[in-house]
Amino acid sequence: MPETASTTRATDALLPSLTPLLHEWLPRQRWFAGKGRRVTGFALDTATELLPLDGAGPGLLHLLVRVEQPSRPSGTPADCYQILLGVRSQLPPRLAPALIGRVRQGPLAGRAVYEALRDPRLAGLLYERLRTPGRIGTLRFHATTALPAALAPRVLDAEQSNSSLVYGDSYILKIFRRISPGANPDLELPLALGRAGCARVPAPVAWFESGAATLGVLQPYLADSRDGWRLALDALASGQDFTRQALALGRATAEVHLALAEALPTERLRPSDTEHLASAMDRRLHTAAQAVPALLPYVPGLRAVFAAASGAAGAGIVQRIHGDLHLGQTLRGSDGAWAVIDFEGEPAKPLDERRRPQPTVRDVAGMLRSFDYAARTHRPWNADWAARCRAAYCTGYAQVSGTDPRADPALLRAYETDKAVYEVVYEARHRPDWLPVPMSAIERLAASVP
Repeated sequence: MPETASTTRATDALLPSLTPLLHEWLPRQRWFAGKGRRVTGFALDTATELLPLDGAGPGLLHLLVRVEQPSRPSGTPADCYQILLGVRSQLPPRLAPALIGRVRQGPLAGRAVYEALRDPRLAGLLYERLRTPGRIGTLRFHATTALPAALAPRVLDAEQSNSSLVYGDSYILKIFRRISPGANPDLELPLALGRAGCARVPAPVAWFESGAATLGVLQPYLADSRDGWRLALDALASGQDFTRQALALGRATAEVHLALAEALPTERLRPSDTEHLASAMDRRLHTAAQAVPALLPYVPGLRAVFAAASGAAGAGIVQRIHGDLHLGQTLRGSDGAWAVIDFEGEPAKPLDERRRPQPTVRDVAGMLRSFDYAARTHRPWNADWAARCRAAYCTGYAQVSGTDPRADPALLRAYETDKAVYEVVYEARHRPDWLPVPMSAIERLAASVP
């Protein structure tokens, strides 16, 4: 990469000096996608000093690092991660939990390296960079509006595949950790929705990037809102009906879909498209059944679900959608209005796949699975609660879109089945105690083909 004033000196020596620390620290992070696979090395894409490392105060070092793991699928590139490191000679006690380690050699020898987002001074500096658009080394900063100065930052600890900072309860900055070339849908789609006048999604006010890759997005923070997952669980715990909220959420989802169809190109859903979709679902089922033997007795019934959807196009279209819609991706304000957030799609999937136009029923199926998940977490299981919410959600969606998702039951069932298969693999790997939740859906869906 070209040398600039903001690019660290001695970059050839920088990564080798950090490698022992990254080997230990990186696989432990929640957003690291390569868990369970051996890390054999690192390659440095870019290294940029956002705050000089030679000053008396803390330095801020921005890295894009590729992680070599030989066991990754054949032909796939090494995962690239965005890492922000604070550098100090002496680490204050308040930042001790953020410590990654002390560098033994190279240009940072003897210095303490730590997670920069945990340092309010460095997190505040990142916000100031977003307030003043321009270029620093390989990084470019953009803003659509003037932003207030000196907002106190705090880290949100609930993130999984990314990291988020809240500034003064006014803005939230999502920092993408696993980086791919191309516009991230979590920037691309909210920008398009903002241009279309859709008020259901907070429009980005600033972002930063490197090359063609989106690195972070700043949006208004809906401080008076609660996420749909927590609201649903509270309703279940207190024995309250949730159908009114589900109906309104269905209407909000349809508004978002209509705005996306207005703002971005759509295509006709052809029989060959659903044949391809069904084949891909069948392949994922085969792989999942090898990983989780509990699926094996249900494979014939599940394959029949996918076969029933193959070749049926109806009058549908494919368009840009949310791609990973569930109750946790929604917020309900104190005024009762729903907002939809987190348009990144499933982070484990390639970016070009996440940006591909798809049937809107995929989003609907994701939300139907989420209602079922919520109901299954309650003891005793409240099947009627889930059924009422699912029906109300589809009714609300139809009221706004003019198309009832239940009018194409084969495709909707196939997407719900595909999602349940994914859930089985996820729970088996990460939360085995939760495996009965998606397995109950598997049993129901495998027996559902007429």
